Amino acid sequence: MTQNDQIFSILIPTWNNLAYLQLCLRSIEKNSTYKHQILIYVNDGSDGTVDWLKTQNYEYMHSKENVGVCWALNALRAKVKTDYILYMNDDMYVCPEWDSVLWDEIQRLPDNNFFLSGTLIQPRPFFCKSVIAPANFGENIETFREDDLLKNYRSLPHYDWFGATWPPNVVHKDIWDLVGGYSIEFSPGMYSDPDFSAKLWMAGVRLFKGLSDSRIYHFESVSTGRVKKNNGSRQFLQKWGITSASFMRNILKRGEPFKETTTGQTHALALKKDITRSRLKKMLSCFKKSGQAKMLWE
Repeated sequence: MTQNDQIFSILIPTWNNLAYLQLCLRSIEKNSTYKHQILIYVNDGSDGTVDWLKTQNYEYMHSKENVGVCWALNALRAKVKTDYILYMNDDMYVCPEWDSVLWDEIQRLPDNNFFLSGTLIQPRPFFCKSVIAPANFGENIETFREDDLLKNYRSLPHYDWFGATWPPNVVHKDIWDLVGGYSIEFSPGMYSDPDFSAKLWMAGVRLFKGLSDSRIYHFESVSTGRVKKNNGSRQFLQKWGITSASFMRNILKRGEPFKETTTGQTHALALKKDITRSRLKKMLSCFKKSGQAKMLWE
């Protein structure tokens, strides 16, 4: 690897979120240990995003409509030049060494059958223990305390954890291609993250690991809070025959402290019970859906 080699291809979908995108890109340029290929997909861009990118050196694609996360990520795949695809949201700020921690872990692994995530720092309380929260360094651009974050992000207690799903995450391009990228039926993108992890699991990937020392501040759903959401929970259940919550809890064990000796093991008894409940829930969901369709035709 030479000094000019790019390590990751960073895919960033954005939707009329210019100020946050600019902060995200600045943090990558400022706080990364290595050089990376940065690929941006602009949904709409009428807020000035497209005009701004025309004056920059970043590679980007543009749709006049909001096609959502899944279409955007899959479209950017065509421009990937490195071996590793890293998906990041535009409302994230990467802390120093975020990339070197991921890269060092990849270098230690025997093969490419992995899915790794960085660890998010979020300002408000959060339901999953994989996230460092609450750790409030600002809930928006106007209140963001960058200097305080950079002084304190390393001292926030945490641990490596099971269950990589949401961004920032990294996967080898061959594994991405094997499962066909992100599933467009989940557009604009709700529950596309656990669906991608489920596809990886079905393809034989068993290492789903979040790295505590790769830290990224997240302003939390600045874009997704504005979009009309798909019913991803129901879609996941219909597709996989199990609820997303059960998949996360009993298969990926998301948020639990990582232990090398139990990698790939599931909570078998709890999973068996949840599969039974999921089947009932799926039947009720189908019944409800068919009832709604009947009402439309009457």
